[in-house]
Amino acid sequence: MSVPLWFFIACVGLVGIKLVRPPLWLVIVLLIGGYLLADSFLAPAIDNATK
Repeated sequence: MSVPLWFFIACVGLVGIKLVRPPLWLVIVLLIGGYLLADSFLAPAIDNATK
């Protein structure tokens, strides 16, 4: 069975939010920060570090 990566990440995120119960502002800051980092000059460094 092949599961899309975005679906897997969404499921893991949902379970993590339900179990850990972080504040909503922290979840929003992490999502926006990740989105902004993915389009910044740090993106190649992050890409190399995660491979």
